[in-house]
Amino acid sequence: MPQPTAAARPSTSPVPAADLPRFPGIVERWDAAARPCTGEDDTAGVVVICEHASNALPVEWPALGGDLGLDAATRDAHVAWDIGALGLARSIAAGLAPGTGGAVLVHAPLSRLVYDLNRAPDHPGAMPARSEVFEVPGNRDLTPAQRLGRTRALYLPFHETLRAEIARLVALGRRPALVAVHSFTPVFHGALRAVEFGVIHDDDRTLTDAVMAAAPGCGLETRLNEPYSAAGDVTHTIRLHAGPLKLHNTMLEIRNDLIATEAGQRKIAAQLVPVLARALQDVEAAPCRAS
Repeated sequence: MPQPTAAARPSTSPVPAADLPRFPGIVERWDAAARPCTGEDDTAGVVVICEHASNALPVEWPALGGDLGLDAATRDAHVAWDIGALGLARSIAAGLAPGTGGAVLVHAPLSRLVYDLNRAPDHPGAMPARSEVFEVPGNRDLTPAQRLGRTRALYLPFHETLRAEIARLVALGRRPALVAVHSFTPVFHGALRAVEFGVIHDDDRTLTDAVMAAAPGCGLETRLNEPYSAAGDVTHTIRLHAGPLKLHNTMLEIRNDLIATEAGQRKIAAQLVPVLARALQDVEAAPCRAS
C-alpha cells in the first residue's frame, strides 16, 4: 500500500488546538410535509444519525492524518465508510417526517478512519492503525497529543452538533426518537452473511423490539443484534445521547450490496419506512419517562 505523500504525511509535531479546524456534524431537516427545510423552529419527532456517512479525508490537514496513506481503492471501500448509509438515512428521514412532525438528520463530514464517531476517545477502534484486513498508515503510533487533536477536531464537534439538535427539540416540547443508520458488508473475513437487515439495541430495547415486531413481511431477512450487538461497543452514539434523556432509540444495519446505488437506497427505504413508522407509533403508547 502506498505511503503518504510528503504533503499529506501525518504531522509528528503537536499543533495547538486553536490552529486545528473543527468538523461539526452536518445537519439536514425535513418538515412535516417531507420538504427539506432550513429553519430551527421545526418540532421533529425523530433524529436520524449517520456516523459513518463519508469517506472524505482531511488531505489539507496533515496534523489530522492527511490522506492517512490510503490508496483510492481503500478510500472507496467499506472500511472507510458505510457504503450507501447516507443516501438511505436521507430517504428514511424524509419518509418518516410526515408521521413524526418532521425529521432531522445529523451525519459525519469525514471518514471513520480519521475518527470513528461511534467510538469513545479511549476505544482502540476510534483511530485504528488496522481495520479488518486494511492497514491505515496514518494512524500508526499516534501520540496522545495527536489523538487529542483528532478528538477535539472531529469527535467533540460532531457530538456537540447532535446534542444541540436533540436539546433544541426537547426544549420545544418533543421527545425525539434516535435512529442510527449503518451498513455492513455481505462477506466478513470470508464468511457470507445471510442477514439483510439488523436491528440493534442498547440498554433500552423498547424501540428495537417494536421494529422487530413490525418487520415481518418487509421483504428483508431481519435479525436482532446481527451482524453486531452492543457487546461489541457499536452503540456508543445512541448510548451517549439517548440514555441520559431516556429517549427511545435503535440502531439499524443494512447489508451494503442492497444500498450501493441510489435506486437501491430508495427501494430499501420504501421497505423500511413503513416498519419504522409503525414501530414509532407503537412506542408512543408507552413513552420513555422524561429525564
